[in-house]
Amino acid sequence: MRIVRYAVGDVCHYGELGAGDTEIARFEGDPFTGLTPTGLVDQFADVIVLPPVERPRIFGFAYNYASHIDETDRDVPEIPVCFMKPSTAVVGPGDAIVYPVDGELIHFEGELVVVIGKEARHVKPSEAHEYILGYTCGNDVSDRIVQRKESKFGTLLIGKGQDTFAPLGPVIATELDPSALSLTTRVNGAVMQSASTADLLLAVPDLVGYLSRHLTLLPGDIIMTGTPSGVGPIRPGDEVEVEIEGIGVLRNPVVAEGA
Repeated sequence: MRIVRYAVGDVCHYGELGAGDTEIARFEGDPFTGLTPTGLVDQFADVIVLPPVERPRIFGFAYNYASHIDETDRDVPEIPVCFMKPSTAVVGPGDAIVYPVDGELIHFEGELVVVIGKEARHVKPSEAHEYILGYTCGNDVSDRIVQRKESKFGTLLIGKGQDTFAPLGPVIATELDPSALSLTTRVNGAVMQSASTADLLLAVPDLVGYLSRHLTLLPGDIIMTGTPSGVGPIRPGDEVEVEIEGIGVLRNPVVAEGA
């Protein structure tokens, strides 16, 4: 199932996107408490696709691909390197990534994103799939200048957490095996990242196990699993696409703040 969150007028719905990407079977409820078919069908062209989860908690993992560690000239971390992005950083498909007025070096980072389906604590990696609703595409937009200054003092917030710095979507794909999915990031149509989730240093079950060992994961929580090599700068006027096998394409324009 490909679950899409969308708006018709001012009303938000969840639905199932059909195979042709033209129709959405509308549900009542939400995927965390239960979905009930309504029998209504909306035309994809007539709706506004929203972020798959409304203002979620966002957990990120840095340096989770060896290729990205190599390009940043760092050592493999002794423990997982985690950070959080504010819920207000989330935008959906087609929404603009806002380039800060004082931004100097803003990077894209295409990533596989895990959507937690139910409360999880002390979860064994072998049982992680029972707590995962599905997967979506994400872009961990980062202000490298601010990030590097923060990192010197052991913090990481503004460099990762500015408004619009967490595009997500377009759907939540359920019943998907995350172990070897192709991931491609394009900027203005040019391929910048091309990798497989098979190259994750910590696979999805390990990430869920690690986080849930230390804190309680909640329905709707988002886990950004890390980015492969090929990250690079974006500028106003660019368009960034993150495409993941079995999920679809997350497409966002880049606009200057105040434009």
